[in-house]
Amino acid sequence: MQTVELPGGERVPALGQGTWYMGERSADTSREVNALRLGVDLGMTLIDTAEMYADGGAERIVAQAVSGIRDKVFIVSKVLPRNASRAGVQSACERSLKRMKTDHIDLYLLHWRGGHPLAETVAGFEALKTAGKIRYWGVSNFDTDDMLEVQGTACSANQVLYHPASRGIEFDLLPWCVRHGIPVMAYSPLGHHVRKTLASPALLSVAKRHGATAAQVAVAWSIRSGNVISIPKAADPAHVRENAGAAALTLTADDLATIDATHRPPSRKVSLDLL
Repeated sequence: MQTVELPGGERVPALGQGTWYMGERSADTSREVNALRLGVDLGMTLIDTAEMYADGGAERIVAQAVSGIRDKVFIVSKVLPRNASRAGVQSACERSLKRMKTDHIDLYLLHWRGGHPLAETVAGFEALKTAGKIRYWGVSNFDTDDMLEVQGTACSANQVLYHPASRGIEFDLLPWCVRHGIPVMAYSPLGHHVRKTLASPALLSVAKRHGATAAQVAVAWSIRSGNVISIPKAADPAHVRENAGAAALTLTADDLATIDATHRPPSRKVSLDLL
């Protein structure tokens, strides 16, 4: 499994698992838990979740999935902006810890910017870190100007939307993060309209060359730089195995040129895409 280095030197899998939309229906609980466990068995030991997902339901799914194997899993969760005051972030973290039945979160992110001053949120994160409740903290949906405000702090990641049809971060945000040693986490690496992504002639052409799938090409493309952690979500065993297979796919210069011809890299600054 390819890895990405966090500030401080710890390495985590470049390919993890997302949980957006998990925990919404009790009838799906067993299937979702088993999917995450399978992913861990296949090397995707980083699991991303958030207090927002199913109003804590996804974190409860994570609790079941990591039961008995917590020491093998790197858990990422996120605090909602409305809870991101200095005191609020600590209370929110405690609730997430309780839902996930763990004593610490490996990486805790601000889900997006809200009304609380960023300095308060950072102070709350640092207090949690000192108390051993979290190991690292970071941000999500931050553009370059936002990242300038956390420059020089212990910010350890920035989670943003990134897939072949949404490449705006390549103009300045991704290079800035690379220069400052801050990994980028790519959420929704197949896009929000998955069927449209999987129908891309460029991705299908590259997939045919490798005996792979368009989904595997898209995921492999997202982690090609070595500074990006991709977190596709899958609740079906076949999809989990398909995602895991992307880790073994190395795209060539010709492959990347084929993708670039259809999904062009940005030539100017564009607004950060959000879902």
